[in-house]
Amino acid sequence: MRLTVKTLQPVPSPQSNSFLKQRCIISRMMTEAYKPTNKKLHLSNDTGQAALHLEKMINLEDHNSKRFIMRMKSSKLGKRWKEYHGMSNWEGLLDPLDENLRAEILRYGNFVETAYKSFEFDPSSPNYGNSRFPKKTVLERCGLPNTGYKVTKYVRATSGIALPRWVEKAPTWVAKQSSYVGYVAVCHNKEVMKRLGRRDVVVAYRGTTTCLEWLENIRASLTDLPIPCSNFEKNGCGAMVERGFLSLYTSSLPAKTSSLQEMVRREISRILQTYRGEQLSLTVTGHSLGAALATLTAYDVQTAFPSLPVTVISFGGPRVGDRTFRRHLERQGTKVLRIVNSDDLITKVPGFVFDDDLPTTGAAGLHDPLFPSWIQKRVEEAQWVYAEVGKELRLCSRDSPYLGNTNVATCHELNTYMHLVDGFVSSTCPFRASAKRFLRQ
Repeated sequence: MRLTVKTLQPVPSPQSNSFLKQRCIISRMMTEAYKPTNKKLHLSNDTGQAALHLEKMINLEDHNSKRFIMRMKSSKLGKRWKEYHGMSNWEGLLDPLDENLRAEILRYGNFVETAYKSFEFDPSSPNYGNSRFPKKTVLERCGLPNTGYKVTKYVRATSGIALPRWVEKAPTWVAKQSSYVGYVAVCHNKEVMKRLGRRDVVVAYRGTTTCLEWLENIRASLTDLPIPCSNFEKNGCGAMVERGFLSLYTSSLPAKTSSLQEMVRREISRILQTYRGEQLSLTVTGHSLGAALATLTAYDVQTAFPSLPVTVISFGGPRVGDRTFRRHLERQGTKVLRIVNSDDLITKVPGFVFDDDLPTTGAAGLHDPLFPSWIQKRVEEAQWVYAEVGKELRLCSRDSPYLGNTNVATCHELNTYMHLVDGFVSSTCPFRASAKRFLRQ
């Protein structure tokens, strides 16, 4: 009898080159196999069977190494949480997209979705503009029962637009000045805290819903940011931000409701006092208008509490401020990861962005050879020169074989962004054929 000793090959880790090559091969085969016809996907026999067979082989390896991979993911995230929180600007994690980072982005996207689901959209309801659920049960009732977080504060955004007296007789949905825009949540589960490597605090914002919020969105000229660059300054820092976004963040109704800025600052201060001595982090996340408010919130909180690590995870956000605002964000250490869909028009407004890599030219402002100087001068005088902030994860609706012919609204939906994050592998690898769970039926 002859005994043969066979060397066991190690299971490739989810981020190894061999693993990525295998996944890319599967994605290509599955993309070719699935032929969209009337928005339904049909599998061709030869290519499809080969792809499914290869997928089963990889899944078998995944199954056999399940304990190893789960243990690796948990320990990797906890030990490297600062890296995933943006300490190194997500270098090496975006292309190809790191699996832990993908999971974190989707997790924060779920928090944003909760802000939408809990909002009372019915204008005939006496609760219109408020949350439909109490804080204790909102996560569970919105489909997030086991997050390990608890909501500690609902926050509201107030429009600063002066309304004429006749508006008092208009329907509620027209004159609603202050409405529920999101919440603050704190991680309280010890197992989740161990996995994350710290106690995480989340501020999550929804996008535009009320009439006055839409009006604030189109107030797109830049205005001075009154928030100082540090606690040692009393005046503004010379930065400029979009007028409507700043209005929603800083406006209040005397004797009725505080501003969003005041609500967030007080709650973060309370949380820092409650968990003094612990390792905390703040993640501010939002979609559309909520993404803009998230950026302003992060800047403001980092100014008020400079020792607190602050990161923004934004979905489909518009531009917020000018180059000076961006420089102050970078200088104070605020990290921003913008999830952008190339087909989403909202991410291309407001204003204009000249070449960000070109230096400023003193009083003349920006100089970009692609634009005539007189155009640049007019745009600057109109206070419409914006700058992109942070790091960008650029996705594209056309890469997904499931979306088909999308319109402007579909490209901007949070659901679309979640689907694109779930399916993105790398800039050189096709869309994951298995990424369907965020698509609406």
